[in-house]
Amino acid sequence: MALLVLLLFPASAAKACSLALVLAVDVSASITEEEYELQQSGIAAALKHPDVIKAIETVDGIWLHGFEWSGRYQQNTLLDWRFLYDEASVSAAGDAILATERDHREFMTSLGSALVHATDVLSTAPEHCDRQVIDVSADGINNEGDDPLVAYATHDFADVTVNALVIRKEERTFGYFVNKVITGPGAFAQPINTYEDYTEGMVRKLVREIMGLGFADLQSGDLGHAGTRSFARKPPSGDSSR
Repeated sequence: MALLVLLLFPASAAKACSLALVLAVDVSASITEEEYELQQSGIAAALKHPDVIKAIETVDGIWLHGFEWSGRYQQNTLLDWRFLYDEASVSAAGDAILATERDHREFMTSLGSALVHATDVLSTAPEHCDRQVIDVSADGINNEGDDPLVAYATHDFADVTVNALVIRKEERTFGYFVNKVITGPGAFAQPINTYEDYTEGMVRKLVREIMGLGFADLQSGDLGHAGTRSFARKPPSGDSSR
């Protein structure tokens, strides 16, 4: 009987999935080819960073999906759902993302559409995980289609956290993401000043997302530039989700 139980319910299946994470990467017209290359290499390098690998191993693995987005109908898969659980699986995912080529170059920034697409992707996750997180990165505000607040009002984002990695080409961009984009339990925005800072900012962001509430707040700035400190959005009175 004991052997039958082990065969039917292996130890790995008994562990609940902690995180389904969707990387939503901006490739709109404002991003140059050089910036795109820095972004792609930054994602791959961040995934392979020892702190990120350690975080993934600590939570017994995560499910990861990645896509790039620009216009209202332009969303292209970078990495379909993969379970990452050790250095080899994480490194393979980073290599797969690095090997992809840019699908679109000329479209505007349709952030609301990207967020809706991300929730659709989350609904296809191979497992129902304890936390569902959308990790959106961008260097500009929505300028085509529905604003993120409209997307949140018209689609189901219950129990979904949206975090942001914001490249501050313009100072107003960061405030926009803090006030109109990040949402859900523990949501935060991670600013960086240039695409050269992409790897560092993504490492900070991924570790915090993977560890969830068990991760200490990074506002002490102990990992690098003071300009890359992260900010959480304060929920309005009577609304615990935003």
